[in-house]
Amino acid sequence: MIRRTCVLAIITLGLTAGAMQTAPVVRRVASSAQSFRYYFRDLKKAGTSLNPIERFVFSLVLANPKTPEARNQCAVPEHRTT
Repeated sequence: MIRRTCVLAIITLGLTAGAMQTAPVVRRVASSAQSFRYYFRDLKKAGTSLNPIERFVFSLVLANPKTPEARNQCAVPEHRTT
C-alpha cells in the first residue's frame, strides 16, 4: 500500500512538473532567468570594474522584458499620410 502511494505521488509530481513547463508564466520566468544569467556572465567577461552588486542590478535591468505599453508608444504608425 505504501509503495503504491509513493509511485502515485511520483507520477503526480512528474505530471505536475511537465504541465508547469508548458505554462506561459513559467516559460517567461525561465526565459528571464536565462537572460539574466547571460547578461551577468557577459558583464563579468567584459573586463569592466563592476562589482557583483552592480552586475546584478544591470543584469536585472537588461533582462527585464519591455511592457506592451512601452512597445506601442515607440511603434511606427501603420497608416501614414504624406
